[in-house]
Amino acid sequence: MLVSVAACGSSDSKTAGASDFKGKKLIVWVMDGSNPTQWTKQVSEDFKKKTGATVEFRVQQWNGIQQKLTTALSESTPPDVVEIGNTQTAAYAKAGALADLGDLKKEIGADWTDSFNKAAMADGKQYALPWYAGNRVVMYNKKIWAQAGIKELPKTRAELFKAFDTIKQKTDAEPLYLPGQNWYFFDGLTIGTGADLVKKDGSKWVSNLGDPKVSKAMDIYKQYQAFSTAPKNKDEATPQQAEIFSKGKTGAIIAMGYEGPTAVKANPAIKDDIGFFPIPGETADKPEGVFLGGSNFAVAGGGQNQELAKEFLKVALSKKNDGQMVKEVGWSPKSPDLASAAKGNPAAEAAAPGAAKSSGTTPLIPEWAQVENTPNPIKAYMTAVLNGKAPADAAKDVEGEINKRLSQKQ
Repeated sequence: MLVSVAACGSSDSKTAGASDFKGKKLIVWVMDGSNPTQWTKQVSEDFKKKTGATVEFRVQQWNGIQQKLTTALSESTPPDVVEIGNTQTAAYAKAGALADLGDLKKEIGADWTDSFNKAAMADGKQYALPWYAGNRVVMYNKKIWAQAGIKELPKTRAELFKAFDTIKQKTDAEPLYLPGQNWYFFDGLTIGTGADLVKKDGSKWVSNLGDPKVSKAMDIYKQYQAFSTAPKNKDEATPQQAEIFSKGKTGAIIAMGYEGPTAVKANPAIKDDIGFFPIPGETADKPEGVFLGGSNFAVAGGGQNQELAKEFLKVALSKKNDGQMVKEVGWSPKSPDLASAAKGNPAAEAAAPGAAKSSGTTPLIPEWAQVENTPNPIKAYMTAVLNGKAPADAAKDVEGEINKRLSQKQ
């Protein structure tokens, strides 16, 4: 549970100059897999050149990070800059753990799209800055699709399902590997139906999982999952679906762009067989709804080096280094003039239509962070439906737990 973490300690003087930073070291927490090699090298060099200070990236694991970050931000010497998942930023802002970065946003991110930036705000204030985000695409095995005789990539959901069926009939490969609890893909489907996962009941937030539109999204997920033999009670990281794909016996997975390099690392021989395309929607003019997932950078409200931390953000989120993130990893461009950085990265190019036309996030309310804690009740709902329970009944089974979490004090 997130608890109130009052700002403690003193920050740099707002008039500090570059000479005041020389010889200092900035501590930045990033999550495992977030900071790619070339981006990290560029940022470290640019930061030292600009300020005379050094940056130390401390890599954290996602498992248990909410509790660990809450503790760290409440201490007298917290990390100076922290990566926070874009679905959880509002909770830390409400807890008083983050510095206001409104002035910095105006200086370096005036052209960022709202879909990226809104997840870095709370109560109309800028408590973080968007670092990266991306959405899921279809990552497919070109060799398997060619063996099945598929010559054109599908443009609609019906065409995609027909392709999966063709692979099933004409090859010995599994058409799709989709575990039953890839809940961010399910959330994207929910976004596509126009549904919300929560709703207001008087002054409090409650579950909206029983909405017929959510049921429709789960029915679409069930149609996808019918082409897969993956476990119905596991998520895409248990085991890593990219490693399953790397074995060359899977026609496709619903993936983030970074999962291509993950598959290649596990099996370099598969590199030339990997392709990407947008997840097709019901009609060709609009891709399937997608969850725009990613992370923000925030400055610890009680940090000792806030002005130096802001200088780091100016460097890390510069056009040059934002472009490197898009180019190196395949994340979606957060502003129109970064679109050119996506050229040549097939995952980024495939993700662009969904990000532009049909993307969204989980509810951007402080209470939502509790819902995502393990065990995630929405994952339990998904497994129950895939095992035959009616969506309305499965929703009733977990809504009590969701409502309990939504009512917990931050």
